[in-house]
Amino acid sequence: MKDIVIIAPYKNLYDLSKEVIEEQNYENIDVVIGDLNDGLKIAKHEVDLGTRVIISRGGTYNLLKANLSIPVVEIKLTAFDILRSYGEIKDYKTKIAIVGYKNVIYGYDELKTILGTQTSTTEIYIEEEETVESRIADCISQGIKIFVGDNIVCRTAEKFGCKSYLITSTKDSILSSIEEAIRILEASRFEKEMTERLSTLIDSVHDGVMSIDKDDRITVFNSIAQKIFNLKREDVIGKRITDVIDNDVSDILTSKSTKIGEIIKVGKTKINLNSVPLTANNKTIGAMATFQDITELQDLEKRIRIKLLESGFVAKYSFDDIIYKSTKMKACIDKAKKFSNYHTSILIEGQSGVGKELFAQSIHNYSDLRNGPFVALNCAAIQPSLIESELFGYVEGAFTGAKKGVKAGVFELAHGGTVFLDEIAEIPMDLQGRFLRVLQEKEVMRIGDDKVIPIDVRIISASNKKLRELVKEGKFRSDLYYRIGILKINIPSLNERKEDIILLTEHFIKKFAKLYSKKIKKISDSSLEYLMDYDYEGNVRELEGIVEKAVILCEGDEINIEDIIVDDENINQAIEKYNIHYFNIDYGVSLKKLNEEYIKYVLSKENNNYKRASEILEIDRSTLWRRINKK
Repeated sequence: MKDIVIIAPYKNLYDLSKEVIEEQNYENIDVVIGDLNDGLKIAKHEVDLGTRVIISRGGTYNLLKANLSIPVVEIKLTAFDILRSYGEIKDYKTKIAIVGYKNVIYGYDELKTILGTQTSTTEIYIEEEETVESRIADCISQGIKIFVGDNIVCRTAEKFGCKSYLITSTKDSILSSIEEAIRILEASRFEKEMTERLSTLIDSVHDGVMSIDKDDRITVFNSIAQKIFNLKREDVIGKRITDVIDNDVSDILTSKSTKIGEIIKVGKTKINLNSVPLTANNKTIGAMATFQDITELQDLEKRIRIKLLESGFVAKYSFDDIIYKSTKMKACIDKAKKFSNYHTSILIEGQSGVGKELFAQSIHNYSDLRNGPFVALNCAAIQPSLIESELFGYVEGAFTGAKKGVKAGVFELAHGGTVFLDEIAEIPMDLQGRFLRVLQEKEVMRIGDDKVIPIDVRIISASNKKLRELVKEGKFRSDLYYRIGILKINIPSLNERKEDIILLTEHFIKKFAKLYSKKIKKISDSSLEYLMDYDYEGNVRELEGIVEKAVILCEGDEINIEDIIVDDENINQAIEKYNIHYFNIDYGVSLKKLNEEYIKYVLSKENNNYKRASEILEIDRSTLWRRINKK
């Protein structure tokens, strides 16, 4: 089986076609001899075997084109083909008949006029094979004895004992027809691939899809449509929609108008239907509808919410994760727990590193929204030009650089849960009005869209800046400030709750000792004293970093001051302040020598105060004196 087959009505065309195929190394093209009905029979057999394009000429081409369902390409006769046959008959003084199908001899008379000849010719057009004999017989009765035409004309003329000349095709004509057939084959393959993709796509979508043509006949009816309407595709395709579907769906589609969000009952099922007209060249050629089972839509929404949680939109921490013993933190947590019971907007203020997101997650998990998503957005970490798309989402083509498809904003993603907007002061002034509308109306509109999406979210905002001061400076909208700050929590800095430092330090030591596989059991008193005195600009986050570094540096089971010190440049001052002493001795020295050197070291540190040195060494002064002066 070949994709392309040439049906040659006569032997010469067969031979030329063979030569062209061999010269061009065509592997997927074949040629067979067959004229008119014989050619049609052969062509049908080739089509049954899988041939995609047929090539032929003259009357055989006309017959094949009228009776085959696949493309048929004509080997067209050129002016050169006609000139060649004309050259053989131009000197005849007798009448000549040019007989054939219109596509074979059309224009022959005009060509004769242009070239000029004394030969008298008559053009006789034939429409079908059965008329050839009668037409030639008529010509003979008029005294015409010479005929020019296609293969069937020549055969019939010879049957009547007349002379005939065949209008033959050239290799160039054959090659042109083959190239056209190849183009058609490629286009057919592409169209088939696209049709299969479209069919697969329509069947794979979760929506029902149905379309009708201009005569209201059903042309598309996907698998979901079959399920909803309880009808088989093969029973409805090609039939008028009003004959197979008796409800509001048929009325909407046949109206060929735009209908969005129509709620219709199909049997016991309620569907949400969207319908649009189909147009081509500014004319309506049908309509298409998509629809969803409302119950399945609700189930899908629930699954999406669960999927969002699985994708990371979840609060990990609770109030139990907050390490504290101070009364200030207890009061702050008690207030946050009370606020958790309400969906009113909450504003959390505090310096960087105090744990604002920790509080936001704890509020979410303490509330009745705990099973919904928790979506956090740090407004300071996003370029101002992108904040709008992150907050509100967008539709495809909404702006230059927008990704393909639809993007949901954080308010949509957090539907049924909590949005946490950290560094709220960084939202540009021109977007603060849109944000205020979300708070007031409980609805959003994606960038580039005209549809309003209702949302049910609780919004927790946070800032390390004093928003009230920004309002006074005209850098933050006052109406937005009062809206987001109905309930306010101010988290105390670590410097305001120093009594929590030891608990936090012990917690972080355990955390990082486990992470880095260190067997650290304690921290020195001088290290704790250092941490208690330290001024924490970065609050708990800074303390956590200090302890992590100390755990990494610690070589034994106790963290010492040299592991803890933050600024290496001031290490000597810290050593002096926290009474840290280093005693160096070479390896291999005797115990006697070690005792002598250590006694001298203690005396030097105590400025030769024998009384203080003896107390440190826990020996009496006379013994100390004797050991120092021992020769």
